[in-house]
Amino acid sequence: MPGGDADGSVRSVARALDLLDLFDETHQAHTVRELTERTGLAKTTVLRLVGTLEQRGLLWTRPDGRIGVGPGLLRWARLAHAVWRVPEAVRSVMRELVADTAETVNLYVRADAVRVCVAQEEGPQRLRHVVNTGDEMVLWGGSASKVLLIGAPESLLLRVSAASPHGPGHLSRLKEEVGRAARLGYAVSHGERETGASGVAAPVYGPDGTVPVAALAVGGPTARFTDAAVESFTSAVVGAAGRITGIGLDPLGGPAAPGRTPR
Repeated sequence: MPGGDADGSVRSVARALDLLDLFDETHQAHTVRELTERTGLAKTTVLRLVGTLEQRGLLWTRPDGRIGVGPGLLRWARLAHAVWRVPEAVRSVMRELVADTAETVNLYVRADAVRVCVAQEEGPQRLRHVVNTGDEMVLWGGSASKVLLIGAPESLLLRVSAASPHGPGHLSRLKEEVGRAARLGYAVSHGERETGASGVAAPVYGPDGTVPVAALAVGGPTARFTDAAVESFTSAVVGAAGRITGIGLDPLGGPAAPGRTPR
């Protein structure tokens, strides 16, 4: 395929995915005008993309003319649920961590330049950290991000830094924070991604024991993350992450191989 055609095909795929990304639990349907305004694309381009996605069952034009997600996504959702289901043994560790900390526990994996929550056990308190399974979050801030970037190439760190509110100049600080997380075996954050929210995270390693396959984190209001609480949370999170490493966690859904005890 000639280079120009390949570039155009990749651009069309990216635009189609960007269009799908506008739909979530809060925004379940859009008008063509809304899609045009939010994507910045020409109306003719949006209509062409919608038509293609409808043919594949990924979008659906409702009787009122608004565009919603299509039934074809049910198959993808079923597949994702099967592949990304966290083993019950890991869930048990997460529940015990909730009992130990009284805070919400999340398990994150890195997907290129974002992190995705693949499992959650909610804390018992009414005021708590709200993250939904499947949510994509930034990598330039937050304790889980620092853990997930351990061992990442500088090219990725530069992209993550460039996407931050501080721009590419954030690279040196990000490298320092990731290096500290690698040395200590955990990371702590206060109000980096969202004012008033704090977190403590530790790496879950795969069989090779060098690069994290996931980050186990507790999160909640900063007011509850006092120095004494953070010290207690850190010990509990590091211990729980080590247990999950020992159980074995394969974030790609294959048979989990036993992990190793963190350094």
